[in-house]
Amino acid sequence: MFARNKIRWSVMAATALVVMLALCAAGRAGVRNVVDETGRHVALPENVQRIVSLAPNLTEIVYALGAEQRLVGVTAYCDYPPAAREKTKIGNPVDPSLEAIAALKPDLVLATRTMNRLETVESLDRLGIPVYSTDSRTVDGVMISIHDIADAIGVPQQGRAVAAGMRERLDALHVRLAGVAPKRVLFVIWTQPLISIGPQTFLADALRQAGAQSIVQSEQDWPEISFEEVVRLQPEALVFSSNHDETGHAETAAQAADKQLAELRQRPAWKDLAAIREGHIIVVGEEIDRPGPRLVDVIEDLARQLHPDVFAPSATAGAPALGSGL
Repeated sequence: MFARNKIRWSVMAATALVVMLALCAAGRAGVRNVVDETGRHVALPENVQRIVSLAPNLTEIVYALGAEQRLVGVTAYCDYPPAAREKTKIGNPVDPSLEAIAALKPDLVLATRTMNRLETVESLDRLGIPVYSTDSRTVDGVMISIHDIADAIGVPQQGRAVAAGMRERLDALHVRLAGVAPKRVLFVIWTQPLISIGPQTFLADALRQAGAQSIVQSEQDWPEISFEEVVRLQPEALVFSSNHDETGHAETAAQAADKQLAELRQRPAWKDLAAIREGHIIVVGEEIDRPGPRLVDVIEDLARQLHPDVFAPSATAGAPALGSGL
């Protein structure tokens, strides 16, 4: 009797072990282990259907990939494309509502190192919500991020197509600018205090792609610089990104440039800049602040304003001559 029971329990134990191993294998089959762009290991479900975006550029990427139906939550700053404004809001990128995110039951949260806090990522991780973070430091890095996000949400072909389209346009721009001396510019993030960009940011690389070079050389990404140093370096132009006026309406680039120039000319210290005296103020779209698919649009626009002769009809048939020239 004892022997028969022992055999029966052995068979049951073996069967239970087989079942347990099968369940574990099934669980592993439904999960992909990936490393995001910040070096974090992330366990992603095979079939990502519910996505929360923690930054405007990430929202734009999801739309560009054709996966907007999966986007269940975005930040209050996610305003492009216009349809994104109708998505459920989870707060701002720096301090989003963890409760609102968890209530949406996302399969994946997309974050970016430059805009979101590590504390947010770690808190979501403790809640068992997978977070994939990007860290684009160059224009090429932006295209890599698009490709990586496409892989993460299961649409790799769309990611390759979007990145290839951006690359094709940049290559064409590089041909146009071949042999053209880059313009020395100051990219202004803020005027009081004077904040610019470091050489290791995607913004500095966007300038390089457009045929420009930042006069600021700093180890910091967003350095505060003295006005005396700017006067000493004498940039050929000042570059600003556009924003919205007090009524909430978007200004045209020309309106924004005129407004910015008039304001700076009222400040006694700025009159010593040749760029101010000569009216060399360039305003580009706010998409330059968003490392996403529209970044190439603004790089092309900046190149046209910096190097109008290269894009004049006499230089290239059919190309518009934009800007007043430097």
